[in-house]
Amino acid sequence: MKINKKSLKQNLTGYLFIMPQLLLFLIFMVYPIFEGIRLSLYKIDYKTETFVGLQNYITLFKDPVFTQATINTIIFVVCIVALTVVFALFVASAVFDKDARYVSFIRGSYYIPVMVSMVVMSMIWSFLLNPANGLIPYLARQAGLPTVNFLGNRSLVKPVIIFITFTTNVGQAIILYIAAMIGVPKEIFEAAEVDGANRLEVIFKILIPLVRPTTIYITIINIIAVLKIFVVIQLLTGGGPNNASTTLMYYLYNNAFKYNRLGVASAVGVIMFIITLILSVPQLRAMFRGQEQ
Repeated sequence: MKINKKSLKQNLTGYLFIMPQLLLFLIFMVYPIFEGIRLSLYKIDYKTETFVGLQNYITLFKDPVFTQATINTIIFVVCIVALTVVFALFVASAVFDKDARYVSFIRGSYYIPVMVSMVVMSMIWSFLLNPANGLIPYLARQAGLPTVNFLGNRSLVKPVIIFITFTTNVGQAIILYIAAMIGVPKEIFEAAEVDGANRLEVIFKILIPLVRPTTIYITIINIIAVLKIFVVIQLLTGGGPNNASTTLMYYLYNNAFKYNRLGVASAVGVIMFIITLILSVPQLRAMFRGQEQ
């Protein structure tokens, strides 16, 4: 009986310690999700709410701009996440076992863009790419080369957005990969060297499988980050030209704050939440299966 009381007291103490964090999580994470689902079923006009069922979702799927925004978002997610994972793996596997000062320099160099605000990064790229007075068009004109409007060309604006977002996000992935690779026991590499394995075999048969949990984590956080891409779109392209760079997050913003269609905006948020689950759950299941094995 005394053991049960002691165990109950310890459990209660633990719950009390996590209670503040749990309350914050419920208030700022769980509640907004359910409130967003509820609002997506209503037509909201300032202070009045009218239940319309699935009408907001029907309106969305009939809107060609929403379709274009969904396609753009999927393209951004696939390209940016793939580029981030592949490039970060390449850099980390190339430098993780080098001199510590060199590794620190590489980590710091790639992490600088992560520390800079996305607003600042977008302003810098706007200064570089602006067709009227940007640095790159100016240098092209001085060299007698034809100038290209990177932000006003439908076929070029997506690659530009992908490149800018990739260069901003990749530093964090490199840091995580280097940390994971440094943590791999040296005995494994020594055994591989004795067996005659070359550098590529060590990378593909030892390093990449062992850092798989890190790869899954990087993939998930980048999926979530790219789904929420907004600042670079707002400051550089405004969703243009002709909605070629409009994303779901930018479409949600326009409906909520420009067109005052809060119900439709909430429906977009619910769809984004579902997309995030669809893309993230398989990764989490794969990670948990790997831990069980």
